[in-house]
Amino acid sequence: MSGFGGFVLRRALGAVVTLLALSVIIYVVFYVTPGNVAQITCGPRCSPAQVRQVAEQLQLNDPLYARYWHFLQGLVAGQDYSTGTSVQHCAAPCLGLSYRSDQQVTALILAKLPVTASLALGAMVLWLVIGVGTGVLSVWRRGRFTERLLTGLTLAGTATPVFVIGLILMIVVCGQLQLLPFPQYVAFSDDPEQWAWNLLLPWLSLALIESATYARLTRASMLETLAEDHVRTFRAYGIRERSIIRRHALRGAVAPLIAVNANNIGVLFGGAVLTETLFGLPGIGQELVQAVKVVDLPVVVGMVLVTGFFVVLANAVADVLYAVADRRVVLT
Repeated sequence: MSGFGGFVLRRALGAVVTLLALSVIIYVVFYVTPGNVAQITCGPRCSPAQVRQVAEQLQLNDPLYARYWHFLQGLVAGQDYSTGTSVQHCAAPCLGLSYRSDQQVTALILAKLPVTASLALGAMVLWLVIGVGTGVLSVWRRGRFTERLLTGLTLAGTATPVFVIGLILMIVVCGQLQLLPFPQYVAFSDDPEQWAWNLLLPWLSLALIESATYARLTRASMLETLAEDHVRTFRAYGIRERSIIRRHALRGAVAPLIAVNANNIGVLFGGAVLTETLFGLPGIGQELVQAVKVVDLPVVVGMVLVTGFFVVLANAVADVLYAVADRRVVLT
């Protein structure tokens, strides 16, 4: 196939192949780790017979390739699991059962996903507005004190960890000024106003850090465009600088912004571990931390695979957006 439809199909097939390769790497890395998973799952007081029973129940005695094949079957067609007293069916896409709670990993992720999605999407809107706006203002005021001030602020923002910004905001905004409540997740369907009010501080914490990158990237891309020959021609014809920046320089920053934003939003959808832990948000990142503590491998593998899925998906969508912005990309 050729044209835009063929381009989209090639990117979709490439994303599927990438996800398949990623699943192999993740599964092998985590399930070849040292340690007796059956003993850890059963507990320190279990007898050898109980440990063997747990290993049989979790299919840990099967070869690695057989377990991976069962894992793929679960993703495509679902799978039946024995919980000791009954058989539980896990519908596709099935990521297995949690060692700790016998709950389906897919259900655990879906229960936490709205929290992480709310955090990621709200922060993305803020960091794009703040970052791109700061970058454009820096270019508009280039050579002046405003540009130097904004450049210094963006450098400081890039070097500051998110938990430092989050702690400062909580102490000042929630503690001293009492302008916002301490974050406590409220579902959007329950109360949209409280949903946004309680997530504003986590959004700001992420946005203030990430917007520094977008500001620097926007500024660098726009300055590169403004140095090109066709821009000099526009100036020679008397076109106003404001119009040149808006119509031409800003357009040159779109492609790199799409690439960076795709990677950032993909990672955030997979779980903003530090932010969720700092603000006590019950999202995917916090669930991953708990699963790592108790060596709940199906949950860890499922969470990491979901993170990879969102990163691959976001980058595939970014490729399509490239093609929409510049149809010459379809030919490559």
